[in-house]
Amino acid sequence: MFKSIIAVTVLIAASAANAATADAAIAPAKKELVQKVLQLWQVDALGESMLERPVAEAVEQARVVLQGRVPPDKRDAAMKDITTEAKKFLDANTPLVRDNTRKIVPSTVAPMLAEKFSEDELRQIVAIFESPVKRKFEAMVPDMQKVLGEKLAAETRSQIDPKLEDLRQRIASRLRAAAMP
Repeated sequence: MFKSIIAVTVLIAASAANAATADAAIAPAKKELVQKVLQLWQVDALGESMLERPVAEAVEQARVVLQGRVPPDKRDAAMKDITTEAKKFLDANTPLVRDNTRKIVPSTVAPMLAEKFSEDELRQIVAIFESPVKRKFEAMVPDMQKVLGEKLAAETRSQIDPKLEDLRQRIASRLRAAAMP
């Protein structure tokens, strides 16, 4: 056991030394570009989405289970409690994940960017992120999604709704069968 701890400690020290050496070998201008890319990319959001995804899945699974097994009046109250708990969990843990993401990125993602992209390519990435056209497009995405969603729903509702209702009934039937002793 003690030998394993020493081996892990040596590996961590060697890894840190290699990272420091690699970091020192990167030209200051390139380091600055990598930092700019990371800032514009909003890499913190990656860690946060990794935390949010399983929480959202757990809430959705709870919704599905409640749908077939709990009367509507109790189901709504239970879902409200579940979503409150999920929000508390996210509120409590998001700062930890954000801080750790910020701590880990310089030794993981930053060296990858520095290794795989030239200074010119990093400048191009920065230009893409800072592009007014990109910002304009991203600002339009919610409106485009809304318009597409409304039109798609109008065009397919008569064909999809009956099939969707049939699917819901088959799922509910299976859940009831599975819940019976």
